[in-house]
Amino acid sequence: MGITSVSLPEESLKDLARIEEAYGLRGRSEAVRASISAAIAEIKEAEDLQGDVEGVLVIVRRNHDDPWMIRLQARYEQAIKTQMHSHLRDRKCLEVMVLSCDASDLSSMMRDIRSEGKADYVKFVRSRRPWQHGWKCLPTHLYL
Repeated sequence: MGITSVSLPEESLKDLARIEEAYGLRGRSEAVRASISAAIAEIKEAEDLQGDVEGVLVIVRRNHDDPWMIRLQARYEQAIKTQMHSHLRDRKCLEVMVLSCDASDLSSMMRDIRSEGKADYVKFVRSRRPWQHGWKCLPTHLYL
């Protein structure tokens, strides 16, 4: 196994300690490996998206006054079917968008959001058809 030295700000070290504790890991190296695995799983999930996709995009962003989200929504207005904006504490905002678009457009949108570096949380929840899970009947509480 290779050894890599990484410099992290104090806040990231605190986050790493939280990851260690939450997952019962023994040391920072295990926490870094777990974090990398989680990020890779998310990347693979995004890479598996093909064709038309529908779902809900949830974003918690910092600084209500920063107009970057408005510009992003204008850029992807064809994909956004409906949206909700709500003010949270500490001038943060919750953005919820129902999307229907090609997977490549979703990937571009997600990349633009992450590269902006102003979102604390970004998650796309894909709507799935029951037959994609092998269900014989529709469990309405699980279907988007």
